[in-house]
Amino acid sequence: MLADSYGRIATDLRVSLTDRCNLRCTYCMPAEGLEWLPKPELLTDEEVLRLIRIGVTLLGIDEVRFTGGEPLLRRGLADIVAGTAAMSPRPKTALTTNGIGLARTASTLASAGLDRVNVSLDTLRGDRFEQLARRRRLDDVLAGMAGAAEAGLTPVKVNTVLMRDINDDEAVDLLHFCLEHGYQLRFIEQMPLDAQHGWRRDTMITADEIFAHLRSVFTLEPADTHTRGSAPAELFYVDGGPATVGVIGSVTRPFCGACDRVRLTADGQIRNCLFAREESDLRTPLREGASDEEIAERWRAAVARKMPGHGINNPDFLQPVRSMSAIGG
Repeated sequence: MLADSYGRIATDLRVSLTDRCNLRCTYCMPAEGLEWLPKPELLTDEEVLRLIRIGVTLLGIDEVRFTGGEPLLRRGLADIVAGTAAMSPRPKTALTTNGIGLARTASTLASAGLDRVNVSLDTLRGDRFEQLARRRRLDDVLAGMAGAAEAGLTPVKVNTVLMRDINDDEAVDLLHFCLEHGYQLRFIEQMPLDAQHGWRRDTMITADEIFAHLRSVFTLEPADTHTRGSAPAELFYVDGGPATVGVIGSVTRPFCGACDRVRLTADGQIRNCLFAREESDLRTPLREGASDEEIAERWRAAVARKMPGHGINNPDFLQPVRSMSAIGG
């Protein structure tokens, strides 16, 4: 198992397949983009699959989520999904995406063994989408969500970040939209993971503010009164259910004590937390001929050093050097 010194067991592996993205969202990266990782530093498809297999067969990983950057930009994505789904025991598979290109690839990914998707959507307004993402691609995102649902990649979950005086007036509209289409909406507090290091607490819409927006129109009742487990979202029935809405209060309502996630970056580094400032290199021993068990032991040692929490609310908190696109969500 991948156990840390606080009794948590990592079973959920987030695999970043690229640091590249075809959007330039203001809360993630500058308009000109970033300096991308050189191709020789990226794990090959075979290396990605070997590390996933070690995680699944030797370390107890039972869920694999593919992230980026934008994972749909990875040419070998379908093969990586298929290789993962063919492992025994078979892990659950998911994909976090901005949705661009999903309309044409959803059926292929479903056939390869992908179970479901999370799609980022911060606004329903085309002009506002262009302002936030610096691209005119809202119609492509919406088409991608519809394509995922048609392909059976359900439940389609929608990730939304509300920002003060930018899109915080759309909380109700976004929930209406997701209820109408059968999507599961999750609001996420904005986190300090932008490449520009421009995050400010006073511009972040808190979980309590999100609740206030929604309760002005909807009745919300807790859906996870018995156990939330390691799920990051607090779930609420909307108007009596069965539809739900989730709120992920990463900053003001942290859930670090039950975290079961570990991250593998596109260049083969293990990260115990989105906000970790240290990484453990698996790519070098992998390429130097280390055995599966040797790599597994390095992985165990890395997770054993996991900190008790992300520390965002500590006075000495320092934002990680890597941005979200390079870490992988």
